Amino acid sequence: MRILVVCGAGASSTFVAMRLRKAAQRAGVSIQASAGTHASLPIDLDSADVLLVGPHLEDQLTRIRELAANRGVLVSLLPDDVFADQDGTRTLAHARDVLSTPAPADGSPHPDLTA
Repeated sequence: MRILVVCGAGASSTFVAMRLRKAAQRAGVSIQASAGTHASLPIDLDSADVLLVGPHLEDQLTRIRELAANRGVLVSLLPDDVFADQDGTRTLAHARDVLSTPAPADGSPHPDLTA
């Protein structure tokens, strides 16, 4: 599973990706987690199966989904408290839920799992 975490400038997504890698290692799950910015998305999407978007980018989610849809990448908005997930376990569970939740049959975007 290749996961890309994006935020505005790349700093907070770097921390989330780092915690995600550590949580996956502890759980024995094979993942690649990297960080990026919303500006780098057209390039970075080629190396992702799942795109986790920082909650502060919610207003850009439509554009981000359009970019990702062209490459078959699943997109999900991270919950508001993602930065409080110090050990990365909730973020890892979120990414795994995104992969296991089927996209709607009507072609609408993959559901966000922020509840």
